[in-house]
Amino acid sequence: MKKLVMEELNRLTVEDFKVADKNDFCLILDDIRSMANVGSIFRTADCFRASKIYLCGITAQPPHREIEKTALGATESVDWEYREDVLELIGDLKSKDWQIVSLEQVENSIYLDDFLPEKGKKYAFVLGNEVFGVKQEIVENSNLILEIPQFGTKHSFNVSVSTGILLWDFYSKTKLLLK
Repeated sequence: MKKLVMEELNRLTVEDFKVADKNDFCLILDDIRSMANVGSIFRTADCFRASKIYLCGITAQPPHREIEKTALGATESVDWEYREDVLELIGDLKSKDWQIVSLEQVENSIYLDDFLPEKGKKYAFVLGNEVFGVKQEIVENSNLILEIPQFGTKHSFNVSVSTGILLWDFYSKTKLLLK
């Protein structure tokens, strides 16, 4: 086996990415304080061809050197929009038939491995602050709350790691729906 070089990976150009079909999910980042996390989530969103990222509250916005360190250019490919009021955004998305899905530890949450996306539905995944998580008002306005099972001594994953786990799970399950 030989490691592939960049040219052999056959990746889309930014221009091709912009016009390519996107997957039926977007990300809502609410009050994410670390620009490194924001950049990392942009990069993951690019890899899974997210339809959009919404940056809300105190979440930093591109262009910013600290975001680009981890985004590696994904802020140019992934569509994004800043919305100060996350609850207003959630209302707007719900009115357009998006399912609001928060990733948080709450009573009666659904473990990620038990989540089965429905074909034809659009999902808006909400990720909250690194310390405080998803706000209670957002939880109350969500259609569904997912939780990633954990078995160690820590109570949570890093938000960018959680995003990667969530999107891989969503991709692997929706890929099966297409067969």
